[in-house]
Amino acid sequence: MSSPQPALFIPGLLCDSELYAAQIRDLSDLLEIQVADQGAGESVSETAAAILAKAPPSFVLAGLSMGGYLAFEILRQAPERVTRLAILDSAARADSPERRADRERQIELAASGGFGKLVAAMAPKLIAPENRAEVEPVFRSMAGRVGPEGFIRQTRTILSRPDSRPNLAEIRVPALVLVGTEDELTPPDLAREMAFAIPGARLALIEGAGHLATLERPAAVSAALRDWLAV
Repeated sequence: MSSPQPALFIPGLLCDSELYAAQIRDLSDLLEIQVADQGAGESVSETAAAILAKAPPSFVLAGLSMGGYLAFEILRQAPERVTRLAILDSAARADSPERRADRERQIELAASGGFGKLVAAMAPKLIAPENRAEVEPVFRSMAGRVGPEGFIRQTRTILSRPDSRPNLAEIRVPALVLVGTEDELTPPDLAREMAFAIPGARLALIEGAGHLATLERPAAVSAALRDWLAV
């Protein structure tokens, strides 16, 4: 039996390793998962470089939401080190002017003592209604560990990212694009756009999951990752 492959999983905004707890457990026979620190800088290029400095020489790469934005930057900086790519509940597009303005307002709110109010407002948008009772406490716990300063740093990183769509056709590793069918922030149409543009990419739709699919439907996400790793 072969040894598990090194893997680097990057969390989303206001999330930490708990986002991938089920996958770390369910895929331990296939992957030795290291969860990256997505708050290591204040720009997407700086943060990706910091992640790469601590990463294995080569690795399976996965990222959810903000983690997907950083995964695309890692591919730009060190494509030879990535053996497979999984983009979960994310997008290749840069923010619209309206979304950028929303993020700037969120930074101002977090900096002025409104972090708790911000987290409370974000949670319903991240989680499908049927999953909120179970998943929202987990999200709030992760957000509390990240804190307002971490949120501001991560949001500035997100704001610095370029449009990754021009790079998608250059991806040459086996790729999976996964999205919850109820994801409001990065809906399935954005996943389809990426899967169509990445040569040979697989598309996985996770029924009943919102933006935090790894927490909302952990078994289904782990199964989709396992099937993709077998190809």
